Amino acid sequence: MTGFIYSSNYLLHEIGAHPERPARLKAIVRRLKAVGLFSKLALIEPNPAPIEWVEAAHSPGYAAIIERKIKSGAANLDADTPVCARSYDAALLAAGGILCALDEVMAGRIASAFCAVRPPGHHAARHHAMGFCIFNNVAIGAKYLLKRYNLDRVLIVDWDVHHGNGTQDIFYDDKNVLYFSTHQYPHYPGTGSREEAGSGDGEGYTINLPLPSGCGDEEYIEAFEKILVPAAKKFKPQFVLISAGFDAHKDDPLASMNVTEEGFKALTSIVSKIAHEYSGGRIVSALEGGYNLLALARSATAHIVSLME
Repeated sequence: MTGFIYSSNYLLHEIGAHPERPARLKAIVRRLKAVGLFSKLALIEPNPAPIEWVEAAHSPGYAAIIERKIKSGAANLDADTPVCARSYDAALLAAGGILCALDEVMAGRIASAFCAVRPPGHHAARHHAMGFCIFNNVAIGAKYLLKRYNLDRVLIVDWDVHHGNGTQDIFYDDKNVLYFSTHQYPHYPGTGSREEAGSGDGEGYTINLPLPSGCGDEEYIEAFEKILVPAAKKFKPQFVLISAGFDAHKDDPLASMNVTEEGFKALTSIVSKIAHEYSGGRIVSALEGGYNLLALARSATAHIVSLME
């Protein structure tokens, strides 16, 4: 079965009139129930991530700094990352959701999983929160796979419309993680040029594919088939993670791309084929962006359908 990681405690990260709002997860769950998929998923209640795994991706003491700021009443961690009193707990639970999914897949109890978590993660860098993100959920998951399960090669595919600068930062000099990102460029956060390709041992293990505004299904599918697939063939990942942002959708208010629900389903199919060829089918995706509720719900559902196939 395909797992679905979700907790009502993710809704406690309430930050007012903000695009990254609890209604996003409610919309996904409502859509899955409406089309009859919710009951066909393995529902997994997450546990908070242990601090040691958070700080495997972030700097020592980072979690304590975030906890202290939030619990002292801070309203923002940066200009784009508002928080409330329950945000620290929700962020630990979001990271923990990824770890729970990885354990279930590695144990063979489920074949794949979608983590409907918030706050999202891919802008959170080694030393700081940024862009709606507190802890880098997918990066924490990748570190967990490398250290807890002694894997050597983890592929992270990031199709969020914004470049995952935080994930890139954490793995920029790491040859054990291949990071592949498609993103609208130039656009927030301003990083992700082709020239940013890794350094030291990690040189060549960061693949950025900046795309101009207006790109849709055809351009994304071509990029995955012509660039990601050959790179994965060379890398031969033992596990595949997806930073599944759905804000490249044509109706999303925070970007200017033209991807459709069917486009996201096709991208999922390509990545799933990579996982089946090299990773024993082991694949876990985590929600990143997506801010039009209807487009998000339909896109996440199409993505989950493809994971289940």
